[in-house]
Amino acid sequence: MKMLKQAILLAGIMTAGVLSAQNSQMNNMIKVGANVGLAVPSDNTSAAVGVDVAYQNLITPGFGLGIATGYTHYFGKSNNGYNNNDVGVVPVGALIRIYPKQTGFYFGTDLGYGFLVGDAKVASNSSLDRPDGGFYIKPEIGYHNRDWNFFVQYQKVFVGDKGDLPNQDYNVGNLGVGFSYNIPLGK
Repeated sequence: MKMLKQAILLAGIMTAGVLSAQNSQMNNMIKVGANVGLAVPSDNTSAAVGVDVAYQNLITPGFGLGIATGYTHYFGKSNNGYNNNDVGVVPVGALIRIYPKQTGFYFGTDLGYGFLVGDAKVASNSSLDRPDGGFYIKPEIGYHNRDWNFFVQYQKVFVGDKGDLPNQDYNVGNLGVGFSYNIPLGK
């Protein structure tokens, strides 16, 4: 829990620093959104629902960089005799977006670290500890205009073999859809 608080504090400090360095060209924005998905593979979780918050600066009209965070809740499921617990992901990462045109198709990814939060155990009927987190990636492809983004995404936290139980691999990943609203910053 101490690491989670430190990560949230670091993300807040980084966001405040980036926001104070804005220009008046309205190339800076906050993206606020939501997503839903089905767990893939689905050994220990069934579905996911989440919220996203990101800061993006358009370096050029077709290329954006920023920072991203949020929260995704994965719903545990019973499998091979295990009553798997729910798990949450709090990512802290870099946002990269490519916009070939002002409106239309876009693609990009978030890369960073995904902190896993929730029950300390993988399953309620197991003594195996849940991993603390791992490398986080969230590639997405979608449609955008000035105000909205609609996308298909894959979200994954790589934890290696930590959390694996006999006959069950521990997995935190989903394939889903989502949207975000762009809040312009500046004059």
